[in-house]
Amino acid sequence: MRRRAFHLKWLLEQSFIKKQHGLWVYVVTLFLMSAALFVRLKIAPVSTGLQYLTFFPAVAIAAVIGGYRTGLFATAIGLIFATYIFVPPYYSFSLSGFQNSLLSNLVFLFDGTVVSFSIEKMHSYREKHLLELEQIKKSETRFRELFENSPVAYQSLNSQGCYIDVNDRLCALLGYERDELLGRSFGDFFSIDTREIFHKYFQELKCTGTIEAELELRRKDNLLINVIVSGAVQCDYQGNFERTHCVIHDISERKKIEQTLRIAAAAFETHEAIMITDAKANILCVNKAFQQITGYSREEVVGKSPRMLNSGRQDKLFYFAMWRRLLKTGKWDGEIWDRRKNGQIYPKWLTVTALKDNKNNITEYIALFSDITERKEAEEEIRNLAFYDTLTHLPNRRLLLDRFKIAISLSERTEKYGAVLFLDMDKFKTLNDTLGHDYGDMMLIEVAERIKHSVRDVDTVARLGGDEFIVLFENLSHDEADASRKVTMIAEKIRASLATPFHLNEHVHYSSPSIGVCLYRGHAVPIDELIKRADIAMYQAKNSGRNTVRFYDPILQQTVENHTTLELELRHAVINEQLQLYYQIQLDHDYVPLGAEALIRWIHPQRGIISPAQFIPLAEESGLILEIGHWVIEQACSQLAKWKDHELMNHLQLAINVSPHQFKLTNFVEIIDSAIQRHQISPSLLKLELTENIVLGDVADVIAKMHALKALGVSLSLDDFGTGYSSLTYLKLLPIDQIKIDQSFVRDIVSNSSDVVMVNTIIELAKNFELNVIAEGVETEAQLHFLKGHNTVSFQGFFFSKPIPIEQFETLLKSN
Repeated sequence: MRRRAFHLKWLLEQSFIKKQHGLWVYVVTLFLMSAALFVRLKIAPVSTGLQYLTFFPAVAIAAVIGGYRTGLFATAIGLIFATYIFVPPYYSFSLSGFQNSLLSNLVFLFDGTVVSFSIEKMHSYREKHLLELEQIKKSETRFRELFENSPVAYQSLNSQGCYIDVNDRLCALLGYERDELLGRSFGDFFSIDTREIFHKYFQELKCTGTIEAELELRRKDNLLINVIVSGAVQCDYQGNFERTHCVIHDISERKKIEQTLRIAAAAFETHEAIMITDAKANILCVNKAFQQITGYSREEVVGKSPRMLNSGRQDKLFYFAMWRRLLKTGKWDGEIWDRRKNGQIYPKWLTVTALKDNKNNITEYIALFSDITERKEAEEEIRNLAFYDTLTHLPNRRLLLDRFKIAISLSERTEKYGAVLFLDMDKFKTLNDTLGHDYGDMMLIEVAERIKHSVRDVDTVARLGGDEFIVLFENLSHDEADASRKVTMIAEKIRASLATPFHLNEHVHYSSPSIGVCLYRGHAVPIDELIKRADIAMYQAKNSGRNTVRFYDPILQQTVENHTTLELELRHAVINEQLQLYYQIQLDHDYVPLGAEALIRWIHPQRGIISPAQFIPLAEESGLILEIGHWVIEQACSQLAKWKDHELMNHLQLAINVSPHQFKLTNFVEIIDSAIQRHQISPSLLKLELTENIVLGDVADVIAKMHALKALGVSLSLDDFGTGYSSLTYLKLLPIDQIKIDQSFVRDIVSNSSDVVMVNTIIELAKNFELNVIAEGVETEAQLHFLKGHNTVSFQGFFFSKPIPIEQFETLLKSN
């Protein structure tokens, strides 16, 4: 198209001189006509009729130079020259001359007029087409500028799919220079896995004439871009393929935005609730999680204020601070309580972010929140496990110490006395042993409730473990005596409350507390020491008969410390061979030695002989009784083994005391059997003295063990009979061989009629059940005389011998 326009313009420019304007064209015309006249006069005489032939080219040239006006002007000059010079009379004007030249002049005038207007028409045609060509040139320039500067990439392909024209935008899009693109196949820029698609699309384009497809192209820098190609085919006048015209839109950013929107849409439907509001805090949209958590549908909340979710648990000051921070920083997060559609109040963790435009004006608010009910419950559970007793839900030792620290600091500032109360329930172990731990737990829960109802709300009631409770009192009084009086009143109230019978299902249990109290003020005494002092005071109350209140006594503290030291030393007594068996002789009615009771003694290197009454309870309490009891069994069996070869002693029966803790061992029978077998002794020579407390608890298990021991051949004696839960049922069920009358009855048998009745009754019961009877604690002749009245009674006591070491015991037997 550009080439055709160029040829046409060139022809027009070469064919005609551009028409001139102004006075000088008439001067030129006059010069041309004068030149033509001069040429005519030179080539022929005046009479020769060649003047029109020479004038006509000048007329034509004048018309070409100046248009029809100059052509007509030249024609007029020619007519004047012809009439004046070439018509007789020559060089003059006459009527005959006009007449003679009229016809020829008319012909010349006609021809000049025709030629002038014809050339004028040609001038008009030339100017018109030059103007059109100029417009075409401008249009082409504008098109080229638009083509090159278009924001849309353009390409033109030939029938082989190769580039024949591209614009700058396409070059920038693909990262190539124009020369690098022209001649290359469009398919070269497809990604490897889509090159086959190019041939498919190009064939479709040539067949249908149009195409619009989304493609993936590879730039020069190997970056893949997504584009949309829209194109059409240009055909020649015969309908044959000539070229394609295609525009290419880069949609990479749009694809990224679409992907971002897809991700955002997926993220919007996350498990966290999302609420978007406008700048005035009116709800615009919510996600599914919001609807699930709140119970409101999207239609119910859109256009409304989030205030419809308020629970009322936060006051206006809370929301004022929230909005102040949000407007200042653009973000707020924190815990808040809201209300569901069903009215349920729940905690949630809320994050609010303010969105702003480029002018820093808030346009929307985005609120994300999650229901933290389960987390709060888990935190509460963890807190309860860390700071509260799982049975009574009272503060545990950890929380008590935290509150104690605060109380001490408060006391330091106010200079007021406080108090710590240490409480232990009497006979609680008996309840556990008789009814079981379930009933013990029921009682502890009831104890906790009674204590809480007996104290102030500001006081701390804590459980240390077992049946031990502590009550912490704060801010009692500036005066020590007044503080003591107040805490005494509260302690007595607690004591009275806990002394009331406990109804545990079908059982009624009677108990009472032993309460120790210690005052404090400021940091003068450490917390641990204060608790220790209250504990000591509690033991003082227990030793004073129980069911009482005692304040801390420093003298008792020393006793407790000695108790602790003694326990520590007892742990090393067996290893260091400080324990020793003493033997107290047992005789029949005729004073014939039957055997002895092996009684343990602790020979301390510094303290000397320590009484069993002093360390056996300590061993029971600490659990050392198991180790000590095993040692006693081994020593007794060893001694019986040594007596086997002595005629004087090989028939003696050796009695040992068995602790209830020891007897409860599941393998206790196996322990006895193993000792007998190891030392190769006669089982009948070993006698186990059991107290009535052993029967408490699992009676069936006790009876089974006794029968197993009897099957071994071991003798069983019921020790301290009459002091515990003596029952005819026990005498009937238990496979015992002997009843041992407690020394408390023998001691006053001469002076106390009640003891006389008790001893007589025990002896008669034994006769009826065919059991042997032995009386311990026989110390006087009067006691012996009374007991001699019963022919079936054996004796043991200081009247015959005190407990003595084995060497002295054997000497006693030899000298008897």
